[in-house]
Amino acid sequence: MKIVLIGADGQLGTDIFNLFKLKGLDILGLTIDDINICYKDSCQNLLLKIKPSLVINTAAYNLVDACEDNVKLAFEVNAEGVKNIAEVCKIIDAELMHFSTDYVFGGYQKENGKPFTEDDCPAPLSVYGISKLAGEYIIKYLLNKYYIVRVSGLYGHKSSLGKGYNFVDFIVSCAQKNQSEVKVVNDQVLTPTNTKDVAEKLFELIWTEKYGLYHMTNTGFCSWYEFANEIVKIIGAQIKIKPIKTKDFNAKAIRPSYSVLDNKRLREIGLKDLRHWKDALKEHLNERDLKKQS
Repeated sequence: MKIVLIGADGQLGTDIFNLFKLKGLDILGLTIDDINICYKDSCQNLLLKIKPSLVINTAAYNLVDACEDNVKLAFEVNAEGVKNIAEVCKIIDAELMHFSTDYVFGGYQKENGKPFTEDDCPAPLSVYGISKLAGEYIIKYLLNKYYIVRVSGLYGHKSSLGKGYNFVDFIVSCAQKNQSEVKVVNDQVLTPTNTKDVAEKLFELIWTEKYGLYHMTNTGFCSWYEFANEIVKIIGAQIKIKPIKTKDFNAKAIRPSYSVLDNKRLREIGLKDLRHWKDALKEHLNERDLKKQS
């Protein structure tokens, strides 16, 4: 299997590349210097030459608030760019693995209060969520051999390229600077997800050839406030996490108050759930300390 990974230097892309390489797969990592998915010629020239059997796309415009002011760019990357990749995959009969988000939900809550499954109707609240959902629909329209993977609250040892950090980085940084207090919203519920765990589950998924839409998050759920407190608890920091409401945060984009995903489809094809988010976070922070010491 010849694999091309777009966004190999990003937060998720780094863990995918490292794991797949370790597993002995023939994987070529591409960055923005190699391919710009917004340009059709850039996609065609390179992918037609390489002719991979699987293309993994982690490229995205994921600055949620900035998307509100840069609607054109959001759709150029998250929808049109996806279309450019999908069209080449169709020409060369390659599988496409693409990543979406829990932010395709938020417009309603289920009556039973349970997590969203792949069967639930999306209802995004922001330009970011809408643009990512558009990317999903384009892939479903153009291809039969695809994996669309929705993730939530990603963090890893490599920070997000767009943001320059992730939530874990932010809280740890505040603790290291001896800040006395950090304000974090307590009315947005999600599942923090370790990119290392996602990479490992992706490795299992690509061999199944069971195409379609998948949710892929660690299990359990919490608010951002609870997530921050768990980080502080694990690292033993003396910093107060102060809960605030979303309306007091003054963010430009509307976030879902509840966007917990259920990995129902993974279980249906015989793959085990990812571990609990607290276990994944603890290991991540321990690894972070070990890397510092070495």
